[in-house]
Amino acid sequence: MSIEVVVPSLPESVADATLVTWHKKAGDAILKDENLVDLETDKVVLEVPALADGILAEIFETEGATVVGGQLIARIEEGSGSASIETPPSTQTEPTIAAVEINSGSSEALSPAVRKLVAEHGLDTTKITATGKGGRITKTDILNHLNALSSEAKEPQTAPAAMAAPAKATAAEQKPTLPSSDRAEQRVPMTRLRAKVAERLIQAQQNTAMLTTFNEVNMQPIMDIRNKYKETFAKVHETKLGFMSFFVKAAVEALKLYPVVNASVDEQDIIYHGFYDIGIAVSSPRGLVVPVLRDADLRNFAGIENGIAEFGEKARNGSLSYEDLTGGTFTITNGGVFGSMMSTPILNPPQSAILGMHAINQRVVVENGEMVIRPMMYLALSYDHRIIDGKEAVSFLVTIKDFLEDPSRLLLNV
Repeated sequence: MSIEVVVPSLPESVADATLVTWHKKAGDAILKDENLVDLETDKVVLEVPALADGILAEIFETEGATVVGGQLIARIEEGSGSASIETPPSTQTEPTIAAVEINSGSSEALSPAVRKLVAEHGLDTTKITATGKGGRITKTDILNHLNALSSEAKEPQTAPAAMAAPAKATAAEQKPTLPSSDRAEQRVPMTRLRAKVAERLIQAQQNTAMLTTFNEVNMQPIMDIRNKYKETFAKVHETKLGFMSFFVKAAVEALKLYPVVNASVDEQDIIYHGFYDIGIAVSSPRGLVVPVLRDADLRNFAGIENGIAEFGEKARNGSLSYEDLTGGTFTITNGGVFGSMMSTPILNPPQSAILGMHAINQRVVVENGEMVIRPMMYLALSYDHRIIDGKEAVSFLVTIKDFLEDPSRLLLNV
């Protein structure tokens, strides 16, 4: 029986996708749920899994082709040769997959990528440390396990090293290999994500009246709280206590006091949002992405940290969805993780403001007439001057500074 492989339905805002990488070639035996091909859109990379065991009989679209939702890209002959895959029996039987699901502590089906890795390498899932939400085994867990096995065997890490590369990276995203000749050049096309980022940056520069105001914050109070409670916090909530949860909390409280900073412009109208969906800029193998933490005002510190950790894992393994990346009323970006002392963040349209965090450096400051050394961070707020006046922007940033320097106010809502 022939089964058609088609491009999955794309969201309304996405017209087409680029066929990036075929993981199988015509004539290869395949397993159900095994990823056949990666499709790149403006925001995410989609996996197209096999719908049944069989043979990949024909491929109709080659790598680099532009495709649309519902388009036929390949054909599978169900059942043909599926039993001839030369791997250990335990890697292809249902008990192996069932064991993964039981050991992961979740009744939800594992991702096709995890199933594929377990099947390909014949892994004993009882020996894999699960770090995913709810005790699930993630792709990163398996890659770490493979690397550990290779190190123990003291053999070249050819297969694990290849798998340790970002799962969604394409040739265009990797660093170019320049010829050894003098004055060498190489032309590499932008990825769809990079092209979309470029388009939105130009849009933000041309269509908004963007200004930036700066301030600085003494991080000592937050660092004291974090150092005092981080171990207990981790034991109770099973997640790390970072700085970002404090900034999200402070931003939400400041947005409540200055609702225009949480608003957006729609032609001649201002849309005031009665919710607080905070975008958190995350670096991924494909570039900068901004997943959205929904209803941040309803989350406690642990809820915020868990949400950010989940985004980080999804960004690394390329599993962020459209829902993760759409919407948002305000954005926070942290250039400090890369060592930035000060920068001017660019707006994320249609949002009207973005907060930039930077590196924490020990500096001499004056307190009560005396010079003392404190861990200081520069803050930057870029805003759309069309709807946000300078007074509101400055007051908003000062409010964030006040909350961060007296974090007990965040707990008491005062």
